[in-house]
Amino acid sequence: MMDNVSVITRFTLSGLSGTARFRLTLFILTLLCYCVIWLVNVAIVVTIIVEKNLHEPMYIFLCNLCINALYGTAGFYPKFLHDLLSSTHVISYAGCLLQGFVLHSSACAEFSLLVLMSYDRYVAICRPLSYHSAMTKKRVIVYVFFAWLVPFYVLFMGTITTYTPRLCGSHIPKIYCVNWLVSNLACSPSIARIIIPAFNYTFYIGHAIFIFWSYVCLVKTSRASKENRRKFLQTCLPHLSSLLIVVGSLLFDLMYMRFGSKELSQNIQNFIAIEFILIPPIINPLIYGFTLTQIRRRVLRFIRCKSSVF
Repeated sequence: MMDNVSVITRFTLSGLSGTARFRLTLFILTLLCYCVIWLVNVAIVVTIIVEKNLHEPMYIFLCNLCINALYGTAGFYPKFLHDLLSSTHVISYAGCLLQGFVLHSSACAEFSLLVLMSYDRYVAICRPLSYHSAMTKKRVIVYVFFAWLVPFYVLFMGTITTYTPRLCGSHIPKIYCVNWLVSNLACSPSIARIIIPAFNYTFYIGHAIFIFWSYVCLVKTSRASKENRRKFLQTCLPHLSSLLIVVGSLLFDLMYMRFGSKELSQNIQNFIAIEFILIPPIINPLIYGFTLTQIRRRVLRFIRCKSSVF
């Protein structure tokens, strides 16, 4: 019996068994959402890349935030769209680990980029005289590099410890793969699978503490003058809105996955599972696109130019 569990090479995913009658409708709606995600994020990325006036730290971080949204959603939507048209919902062991790595690393990279945006606003408002020396092009490149590298590294280590040659099950109770659910299928516990996730949680709790501290300083400084208040309202509120949406979505899914009741309907469970790869990738670029004047003007100008051509 124990020899059989070691040859598991694929997993079954739950959540779509009761959607046979609405599968085509769900496919169309999901494809539409994915197209919207690509449209709004690519619009922001192209606008920032093309317009040289937007080659500033805040916009560079925003550009990477949108690129990360495209990266993270690519780990879910193509497979999910395929599953909607398929009668069997399975994924290979390697594919499961890859999907978990992409989704987890995207979530961590998004948080790291939001921390960088918080630091940028802190320096711009609380230490304006040292802004240009603290946020040089070289330093911004280094910041962005580590904002991608660190999540990739910690999640790569987490994915390695998730892999085990001996499994006692092959069913993932979710519509996509999560490292924690895969590790729960292991026949024997591993200290590494406890230590590394604990380190990751501690590391990103440190991020949250830094953001909280920076906003305490920002609020105190913005009350000192009208100019600081204007900067805070114009640039910090979009960032704070994005931060609350991302953190809220991730925490809601994480808490439900660990402690939530399984008595909820499958449709509600599915929505809870996909909200962090549905809501932030659409809402974040819209928030910045509407609230940041320079981006809004350039996007509208681009749309008018295209309309006049046609």
